[in-house]
Amino acid sequence: MTTKTEWPSSLDDNELDELDRYLRAHTGEGDLLLDGVHGLLSALAVGPLLVLPEEWLPEVLHEPFADEDEGNRVLALLAKLNDSISAELDVDAYEPILGEVELETGPMLSAAGWCEGFSRGIDLRASLWENRLSEDPQLMELLGPVMALAVDEGILSADTEFEKLSDDEYDECLSQVPAVLGAVNQYWQAKPATEAEVEAMVQPVPESKDDDSTPPRQRSGHWVH
Repeated sequence: MTTKTEWPSSLDDNELDELDRYLRAHTGEGDLLLDGVHGLLSALAVGPLLVLPEEWLPEVLHEPFADEDEGNRVLALLAKLNDSISAELDVDAYEPILGEVELETGPMLSAAGWCEGFSRGIDLRASLWENRLSEDPQLMELLGPVMALAVDEGILSADTEFEKLSDDEYDECLSQVPAVLGAVNQYWQAKPATEAEVEAMVQPVPESKDDDSTPPRQRSGHWVH
């Protein structure tokens, strides 16, 4: 059996560190770090329609590269990270990349960044996801553990007050993330986006002068089962 680091599509620890360092040095407040980028790409990997790099790269890169070599290197690492997700899901070896938060008791793993990225990935095909989530309770149910983490971290808002997850509940939801992604991936393969859904996605939205539209992750009620 090959270990994860021997697969050509997975980044080794040095490559992950290199990409992490680059992102930390070239992002501003609210921009995605490595855990968020992994969440974003994970949502795209299991989503209803292909999202090309020219569409998701602006969510990740926010300033010009210092030189061509640096640019090629970073783009290669991002491409490899992107490819690794589907490969790992195929063989049940996917694990979310998590951030760390410093607590009084010491460092603790946090899904906040990953969930933020995942929600932004959904945003890139927002109308498709929203339409299906509102019409098919199965999809909402499949996403339950990820939604619970996102609500707990304040990334998604909910109509009703939820008690904070206990440490055990948080860990349990985290442990279910790989299975959630596998199930959502299978869901969209079994029930692909319809022509009507795709057409609705490309319809221009009427502009309103007082339009205060917010990304789906901040719209109350859409996301919580």
